[in-house]
Amino acid sequence: MPVLLLFFGMEPAVVAGTSLALVALNGITSALLYLRHNLVDRRSGLIFVAAALPGSIAAPFVVAKVEADIFRVLFGAMIVSLAVYLLYRSSKIGAVSSDISSRIKPTVRSRRIVADGTTYEYRFNEGLAALLNVLIGFVSAFFGAGGGFLRTPVLVTVFGFPVRIAAATSLFAMSFYATAGAGAHVYLGHVEWLPTFAAVAPGLLVGSPAGVWLARKARSVWVVAMLASLLLVMGARLVWQGLA
Repeated sequence: MPVLLLFFGMEPAVVAGTSLALVALNGITSALLYLRHNLVDRRSGLIFVAAALPGSIAAPFVVAKVEADIFRVLFGAMIVSLAVYLLYRSSKIGAVSSDISSRIKPTVRSRRIVADGTTYEYRFNEGLAALLNVLIGFVSAFFGAGGGFLRTPVLVTVFGFPVRIAAATSLFAMSFYATAGAGAHVYLGHVEWLPTFAAVAPGLLVGSPAGVWLARKARSVWVVAMLASLLLVMGARLVWQGLA
């Protein structure tokens, strides 16, 4: 989505719609692969879907009314802020989760997932995570970015999710609500099927399995660092373009 804004000069509504349709395709493909490797926290994923659906359907009706430069600045500022926060918190993963959990004990839940010979055990505030996804559902369809770029770092740094479980669960949830949001964008005529969708979709189908393989093999600290660096560069460029 930042690439479409930065290099192709498309209207925000069309960028959001086309990007979200591509995100839905990528999410479905990747989620199926992660499910096969048992890296998805299924209960959390379904809770996130239920929370995100209303906003993901409403956002396409809002984004068409926003000016292009304002859209760029908003999106750029958001992902720059997220990148800075992620870099700051990356050395303290999980440090905040216990404090949050102790405040609303009835919604604290434990998870135990065994995948690829590794056992992942963690506790987090399920209710607060669901509330977060109400916002993510709207933001994802508004910007056409799927929401994984927001959810995954927050699940890791605030709620103490293991990085691989956070990434897999985010994609699982995204495959549902991004499809619903993309459907709303299609209804409003915001998806550019030719040439953008048709040109990018094959690359996503090839890249998704490669990304899942890399996420399973790479060290968690490198996954976090790569995500933060990408967000920082793209976000700064978008803010500069919107203000220029």
